[in-house]
Amino acid sequence: MTTLPHSDEGRIPLPSISESLTLLERLKALHPQSIDLSLGRIERLLAALDHPERKLPPVVHVAGTNGKGSLIAFVRAIAEALGKRVHVYTSPHLVNFHERILLAGSDGGAPITEDRLVDCLARAEAANAGELITLFEITTAAAFLAFADTPADVLLLETGLGGRLDATNVVEKPLATSITPISIDHVSFLGHTLAAIAGEKAGILKPGVPCIVGRQETEAFRVIEARAEEIGAPLHVFGRDFDVFEQHRRLIFQTSSRLIDLPLPRLNGRHQIDNAGAAIATASVTFGDALTIEALERGLTHAEWPARLERLGEGALHQYAGEGTEIWLDGGHNAAGGQAIAHALAEFEERVPRAVHLIWGMMETKDAHAFIAPFKGLVERVYTVPIPEEANAFSADALAEIAASEGFDVTPTSGVAHALMQSRAALGRPGRVLICGSLYLAGHVLKLHGS
Repeated sequence: MTTLPHSDEGRIPLPSISESLTLLERLKALHPQSIDLSLGRIERLLAALDHPERKLPPVVHVAGTNGKGSLIAFVRAIAEALGKRVHVYTSPHLVNFHERILLAGSDGGAPITEDRLVDCLARAEAANAGELITLFEITTAAAFLAFADTPADVLLLETGLGGRLDATNVVEKPLATSITPISIDHVSFLGHTLAAIAGEKAGILKPGVPCIVGRQETEAFRVIEARAEEIGAPLHVFGRDFDVFEQHRRLIFQTSSRLIDLPLPRLNGRHQIDNAGAAIATASVTFGDALTIEALERGLTHAEWPARLERLGEGALHQYAGEGTEIWLDGGHNAAGGQAIAHALAEFEERVPRAVHLIWGMMETKDAHAFIAPFKGLVERVYTVPIPEEANAFSADALAEIAASEGFDVTPTSGVAHALMQSRAALGRPGRVLICGSLYLAGHVLKLHGS
């Protein structure tokens, strides 16, 4: 029987992360809940650290439900093509916590080093003095220390959850804000309606600070618009102030005074055209007349954002798939994410028809029925998998029941390798396998694959 190679085989060696992992595990104990939305604790800690949030480079603050990371990836690539030094803060990470904090450098951004991370975490822990604080809050404070200590031209700052009470929402005067498409997600923390969730996301708006608003449902946009009018935040709105579309295999970005013809984005899926358009609008507001067509072209074609409709190159997992079978990976995990991935699969089918199998794992906090439903008629078979080391993940059997109730031919399996072998036996020919449903599953897959 084939055995799975060690997860680090074939990978660039990472620095030892034992010390930072030990620190992170200790910091988890400072609050009994992993999520507790509030600004009081982070504001207290930042004051004890002499307010690093006031010493940051110009900030572009990004909130939304889907597309935040992709927008940031595009803006980062555009900015670096302009020669700008860029810090980036995102969450969650896929493989290594260090991915969350990218520090600007002469050759582009790179994940924070182990020594630097340990130093910033230790400083934050000492300043916190054992007080109640969540892990995300204290690691955000540590990230602010690193960002404040390192010169950069811009910081692309992603919210962790929501916006209004998110730990990142302590920057009083960002250079710009951006709100990507809002959909139903995290209802236990943000509300059960689109309007309630939009109200939380709109909490990042600041008086006088321009906000780029991505494509929105009417209910969500009305909330954003009302908040902007209330506080005096100018809006740049998708479909009103700018538009983007595909034409003749090119991306067209348009405003009332300008039309730009650009290459299609490197990231896969029609939804990435919308994300790229919002990124271009964000870069236009951020960099003004310094923005060039050349930087836009390079940014769109060089942006990197793993596990977002990513086709996996040769690696450990291909030994379990049939020869010639494509393996795709996406971390989408809500209804809107499922719809976007399904639309992309349909486009793949139009260009290069292949039998499609789905390998699916998901967290119990997500609406599994809403995620899987858009794949009806697109996939031949679903294989469900557990997500290792995630206590709140659906079991393979529980997910299989959900898939079956939605009308899919489904088989529960013990893990990704097992699912790929089952898929290979059922396909009997080169096919297309998509692994999806969770960023935590995506991170596990990247470890297994050696990417």
